[in-house]
Amino acid sequence: MRKLSMLLVPGLVSMALAAGPMLTSAYAAGSDEPSPPPKSDSSTKKGKKKSSSISDPKFLAAYRTAYTTIYDGHDYTSAIGQLKSLERDDVADVANLIGYSYRKLGDYQSSKVYYEIALKDDPNHVRTWQYYGLWQLEQGNREQAHYHLNKIASLAGTDSSEYRSLAAALDKPTGATLVY
Repeated sequence: MRKLSMLLVPGLVSMALAAGPMLTSAYAAGSDEPSPPPKSDSSTKKGKKKSSSISDPKFLAAYRTAYTTIYDGHDYTSAIGQLKSLERDDVADVANLIGYSYRKLGDYQSSKVYYEIALKDDPNHVRTWQYYGLWQLEQGNREQAHYHLNKIASLAGTDSSEYRSLAAALDKPTGATLVY
């Protein structure tokens, strides 16, 4: 029995640690607001450690300030400046918020650029798939929005808030004002 517990405990701990960020994102996401960036990111890009700024407390504080500027203050122009000053607009969480802000300002071309940067950094960034799907709907590209919805379903499931939000928007008639 002791041997079994010695094997099981490390496996269960590993599973819990791996699921933690997903659960945090799911519960922190709320309605259409992205969750703050993860506490740390150990991914690398071209041999350069990307996590150095993401785990930096100053970076996180500045990111959260921009996040608040967007979702509490609805000051998208200021938030874009705050996010760009982080000099990490190649990170999915940052690029997604810049894209979101540009979309809210009606600058769809810039919004598209940043959504694509976010997906280049993290092809599984569910919130970007959701927001880019809403972008597609606003552009009248319902087929592309369905593609994004299916991508969200494969990444986060049909019960995720991102899936439900985009599905609800797709249920509205073409030309209806989207509220999200």
